[in-house]
Amino acid sequence: MTAAPAVADADRSLRVAAIVLAVIGIGVAGYLTYVHYRGIAPICAVGHGCEKVQSSEWSKLAGVPVALLGLIGYIGILAALLVPGENGRMAAALLALVGAGFSAYLTYREIFTIHAICQWCVASAIILAALAVITVTRLVRAGPED
Repeated sequence: MTAAPAVADADRSLRVAAIVLAVIGIGVAGYLTYVHYRGIAPICAVGHGCEKVQSSEWSKLAGVPVALLGLIGYIGILAALLVPGENGRMAAALLALVGAGFSAYLTYREIFTIHAICQWCVASAIILAALAVITVTRLVRAGPED
């Protein structure tokens, strides 16, 4: 008996987990994008950190809301997860790593520049970190023939 079915099952499980996380990320980033364009304060469980972060100068990059960039990124990760083979795994891992890195930078800005924490942003950072781990694991575990 070969290990190929076990590897395929593990890859399938990781892929499903990543798809679920990407869909949740789309929900989070979609909500923050909606809030931005509606000009309303996001629902914040504690304090007004979300509103302070969402209205800060760091909430846009070259005039584009960071929430919209996140939404596009999550959609890109989801699309890559639906592409079979090495190209899909590589694209998903690359997008997740870039997203996690950018999210880490934004978290740094929240803590040290804005002096406020947005729970939605923290949730997105955690989702992106998990996606980076899962997608890189899928990429490393896959053989070149997959």
